[in-house]
Amino acid sequence: MFSIATRHLYLCVGIRSDVREFLPAVLRGGVDIVQLREKQAPDEEQIRVGTLMREICHEFGVPFIMNDSAELALATRADGVHVGQDDESVTHCRALLGDEAIIGISTHADEEFDAALPLPVTYRSAGPIVATPTKAGRTPTGVEYPVRCVHKSSDPVFVTGGVDVATLPGLVAAGLRHFVVVRALTESTTPEATARALHEAMAPLA
Repeated sequence: MFSIATRHLYLCVGIRSDVREFLPAVLRGGVDIVQLREKQAPDEEQIRVGTLMREICHEFGVPFIMNDSAELALATRADGVHVGQDDESVTHCRALLGDEAIIGISTHADEEFDAALPLPVTYRSAGPIVATPTKAGRTPTGVEYPVRCVHKSSDPVFVTGGVDVATLPGLVAAGLRHFVVVRALTESTTPEATARALHEAMAPLA
């Protein structure tokens, strides 16, 4: 079983044609947990690519997570699943995937986070702290929200939205410890170097 508490740089990425090059690059740079977050492709394609991503992640000793569906997590032999407020229930995911599976849940407001506290999850996410196209239409929470969440939870709280090399030092200084990164890596022309710069910005967490 993978420990999540010691993992700080969480990549969410969709299906990419260059996954065989991109994924090892960011893993070499310091990404230490990966999620396939794909909203458009059919299940068969997600299973094919997810299985490949899991194999690559495991070569680096990194857990691999599927988005939304415990069934897809089971089909790809993923290490767990991440669900949103309107996806499959945590109870269903835990029953299907077992006690050792990593299960994460998204929260966007204090009442959602509080409702998620008694759930049998491995981690919770909080955000997005700024407006982001990956969460179109979602009102940003600001940094204060995940900071409040951290003080409520004994499990890791991953911050979402606008995490990049420029913003990360301030987030670390605010007391945040776990970060989800999307565009800073998926849109980078030098993903390994960008991942390494993000990892180095987390030096105070070592």
